[in-house]
Amino acid sequence: MANKITDMSKIRKVIKFHCNGKSNLFISKYLSLSRNTVKKYISLFKVSGYRLDYIAEKTDAELEAIFVGNTAEQVNPKLEKLYSFFPQMERQLKSVGATVQQQWELYFAANPDGVRSSQFRVHFKNWSNRVNPVMHIQHKSGDKMYVDYAGKKLSIVDENTGEIKEVEFFVAILGASQYTYGEGSMSQQKEDFVNSVENAMRYFGGTPVAIVPDNLKSAVIKSSRFEPTINETLADLAEHYETTILPARVYKPRDKSLVEGAVKILYRRIYVHLKNRTFFNLEQLNEAIWELLDLHNRKKLTGRPYSRYELFLEDEKDKLRPLPLERFQIKYHSFATVMQNGHVLNSQDKNYYSVPYQYIRKK
Repeated sequence: MANKITDMSKIRKVIKFHCNGKSNLFISKYLSLSRNTVKKYISLFKVSGYRLDYIAEKTDAELEAIFVGNTAEQVNPKLEKLYSFFPQMERQLKSVGATVQQQWELYFAANPDGVRSSQFRVHFKNWSNRVNPVMHIQHKSGDKMYVDYAGKKLSIVDENTGEIKEVEFFVAILGASQYTYGEGSMSQQKEDFVNSVENAMRYFGGTPVAIVPDNLKSAVIKSSRFEPTINETLADLAEHYETTILPARVYKPRDKSLVEGAVKILYRRIYVHLKNRTFFNLEQLNEAIWELLDLHNRKKLTGRPYSRYELFLEDEKDKLRPLPLERFQIKYHSFATVMQNGHVLNSQDKNYYSVPYQYIRKK
């Protein structure tokens, strides 16, 4: 029968054989499908931007929506050429001043028979929704670094007592390239938080224009929609690195969706490999995290021919500001009343210091 819908199990096999390097002729004979049918579904798979593992997770109904709905339009050679233009265009849009209109002009100059500007925007939006259905903000290179802690904790074992100690998992991600850093730390206290933020910038080899933390106490003393109060130590760090702190807005989940998405991915790519291993100190744990993190950063992005690491090196690394030569040193501030004996207690080091008697009972 004309236009008969192919069984979804056969479509899965067509894609699997194609990804395993089998020829269209082999697939056609093995599955008893016409070569045009095989070619059609392979073209749809390429245009969709999806990966094989993503297709394998889909139900038959979801596959039917992808590969059966509007198939004549999707396999159009003109649209295949258009969709192949989008990965590079997405990278160009991360440059300051780049616009979708400029990219359409470049596309149309090379493809005079291509789609017009309005349809170009519609197809780009559709492609973006397929390859990255969560994040729709166009991040500029070197602009923002997002930081947060994962909800699930890691652990280390005290070698002497056997005590299991919980470890926080800190994550930082650059907006444009999605290049990611992570490490374990013993707490979310300001000292550990500031140290982790600094380690992230050292890992990236440069300073972004702004750092975007969630509204945790180590970053924000008082939340506000208009002018949140930044933790003094974090503000000092920003001044040392000549950057700005822009806390994520309260009740604005898109402000931090990128780093939350990174956390979810790292659960699958890091946590699953660490859960059956035992670490006796933070250094051992972080070495294991960084090995897995390197594999994560070098893995190809969904629907794109490049990895986070490649995108970072080519598009974002040079846009970061140079790091200062010296690392940041935390300053501690405390107020004390001079006691009758002419001494004050330094709350940080628990030592007493003498002061002139004129200051007795004064702050």
